[in-house]
Amino acid sequence: MQHKILPANIALKRAYDPPNEADGLRVLVDRLWPRGLTKKAAAIDEWAKDVAPSTELRKWYGHDPERWTEFGRRYRAELKSKGEALEALRSKARAAPITLIYAAHDSAHTHALVLRDVLLGISAGRHSGP
Repeated sequence: MQHKILPANIALKRAYDPPNEADGLRVLVDRLWPRGLTKKAAAIDEWAKDVAPSTELRKWYGHDPERWTEFGRRYRAELKSKGEALEALRSKARAAPITLIYAAHDSAHTHALVLRDVLLGISAGRHSGP
């Protein structure tokens, strides 16, 4: 039987914020490497490009807060075809803390929030906050 993921086991952090031991496994969830950041400074343990929004969706969204709700709906739809990659992340989060790393400036409207909610099984519209 698979046990539930503790919400505290999936944290979110900007790629430009300094890493620390409490981060656990640091998983970059962007399709593109964060601009101007060296691999050493990023301290990324894993790069999960396959769970990032598609290039088409990312460009459509353009980090426009007015498109946030629709972006979340479309991104969740994309994630439905990523079952294996999502389950790999869930498995890691069940075992130990992980931190989803993203580069966006707006931490209230980042795809990492949607991804975390999907991993935790939180329904759309019931977002658990940053």
